Amino acid sequence: MADGLQQVKNWILERHPERDDIAADLDLIENRLIDSLSFVEFVFLLEQESGQSIQMETLEVDSIRTLAAIESHFFAGARAEVGQA
Repeated sequence: MADGLQQVKNWILERHPERDDIAADLDLIENRLIDSLSFVEFVFLLEQESGQSIQMETLEVDSIRTLAAIESHFFAGARAEVGQA
């Protein structure tokens, strides 16, 4: 798991101490791991960890629905760049 994605996972787990882990395909929104109160903070964290600017108006919910989707949309390019170094 990419370091940035691990930070995202840790952020979610800190807010949900009842959980030991989060499966890559678990729907974070349906399971209320990301809710309207934490959404802006979550997007800010994604920006920090991925190094990408995220426009709220154009953000597709499916790109943040699961850890697998987050990895694909925000961290896959970073992993490829590290592999090319």
